[in-house]
Amino acid sequence: MFDNAGLFYFPIGGFSRKIVYDSCQPVGGSIFMVKEGFPFIIIPIVIALIFGFFQFWIVAALFVLLAGFMAYFFRDPRRTVPIGDGIIVSAADGRVTRIDEDENGKLVSVFLSPVDVHINRAPISGKITKIEYIRGKKSPATSNQASFTNERNSLTIENERISVVCTQIAGIVARRIVFWSKLGDELELGQKFGMIKFSSRTDLLLPAGVELMVKIGDRVVGGETIIAKLSEINPEFLSNNRPEADLPAFHP
Repeated sequence: MFDNAGLFYFPIGGFSRKIVYDSCQPVGGSIFMVKEGFPFIIIPIVIALIFGFFQFWIVAALFVLLAGFMAYFFRDPRRTVPIGDGIIVSAADGRVTRIDEDENGKLVSVFLSPVDVHINRAPISGKITKIEYIRGKKSPATSNQASFTNERNSLTIENERISVVCTQIAGIVARRIVFWSKLGDELELGQKFGMIKFSSRTDLLLPAGVELMVKIGDRVVGGETIIAKLSEINPEFLSNNRPEADLPAFHP
């Protein structure tokens, strides 16, 4: 079934080269899956039924397994968002593969494997003040270079203390970046704002004054793992954590 946020509930838990914007905001709940996964489950099940009808049981079983994997991939488990002042949580599930620091601030890059939850969550509470899209390449997301060359969608989230830039990056398998929010939306800490289908990467650009709580190789959980904490933040940090280049805005 679907709820008013456009989510398909599931008891256990067509590629495109464009970003898909959905005006619905997913809500919290128990184990369910996002509606984007629905076609990826129905099609293999229908094919399995056809092969089963003709008694090709092995082939039918393979498609049933494929449907099961898709249900697992598009799962949307409940997350317990930490409580605390000045905390920044991970925007995605996966492994930290790169940490950089330059004049723009501190960047934490997380690689999402095909078995990770691929839903993106707000690292801070705040307002979406900017959305930028780059129609880049379709290279493997396992490479750190994907942050600079691949198709990606960046959103800037600001509150009264800090501004961060979260970037959804598509990989060679990921063919669709899904973005449920829109410019001007207010996000709560850990709130879902989008997802990337299949293997991908999520970058988080933070002010230079934050204290990082993770290191390369750490596993993080979107909306739960605290990746950084604020020190004394002053207004200059609000303009020090955005990419220097003006990227072409994407208008759905």
